[in-house]
Amino acid sequence: MSKLEAKGLCKAFGGVQAIQDFSFTVDDRQIVGIIGPNGAGKTTAFNLLTGVYPIDAGEVFLDGKLISGLPQHEITQRGLARTFQNIRLFKGLNLIENVMTAADPYSSYNLADVFLFSRRKRNREKEVRDMSRSFLELVGLSGLENEKPENLPYGLQRKLELARALASKPKVLLLDEPAAGLNPSEVQEFIQLVQRLHDQFDLSVLVIEHRMEVIMTLCANIYVLNFGKLLAHGTPAEIQNNRDVTTAYIGEEDEACLL
Repeated sequence: MSKLEAKGLCKAFGGVQAIQDFSFTVDDRQIVGIIGPNGAGKTTAFNLLTGVYPIDAGEVFLDGKLISGLPQHEITQRGLARTFQNIRLFKGLNLIENVMTAADPYSSYNLADVFLFSRRKRNREKEVRDMSRSFLELVGLSGLENEKPENLPYGLQRKLELARALASKPKVLLLDEPAAGLNPSEVQEFIQLVQRLHDQFDLSVLVIEHRMEVIMTLCANIYVLNFGKLLAHGTPAEIQNNRDVTTAYIGEEDEACLL
């Protein structure tokens, strides 16, 4: 059964067609990759899925229900969470407060509870804080709750962004270049972390990544975009052996990089 499905997505910017008739599915508990050269339209596709950009044509379904056209916060509340290619953290907040921002929209207290700091507000805040602490522990940030994000190494900031995404209780997790800026040992650690979280939370995952070891290790299916169009779709083995993909993605001379 498809957990996330996009049908015929199209998006143009000033006459330039960034995405052209792009369709794909992510099945329940499946990890799917989107690859392609710079400018292929990968992040644009994520922005269409999450409501950052309005869709010119096409539809997006989550659990069989139409979500395209909804505001960004409603799409998130329906179960679609993401990280960003360029890390976006709240620098004025510490680590645990960053994670709490993702869980707070699900709280049931009202404005009066906030002003009066009612028991309901206090109980919910403790619940959210405890849950956020558990997500920090899951990604390996235990004991750093009171640190500011800007004081962390880049790899730990990536983990914080992942913890915040998990706090929104996603059904499908979208990872945009999660290994960008990581050294080889950090990449391997991140692969293991994503696999562990996928198994623990029964998540479906859609990942954009240039690091082939990430895609080939994690993904059951891969979609290849080139100039906004779907160039190929298949298993890691099929993509590795597709000459059109090799040529479009890294060029003729570097074919071995996909092997």
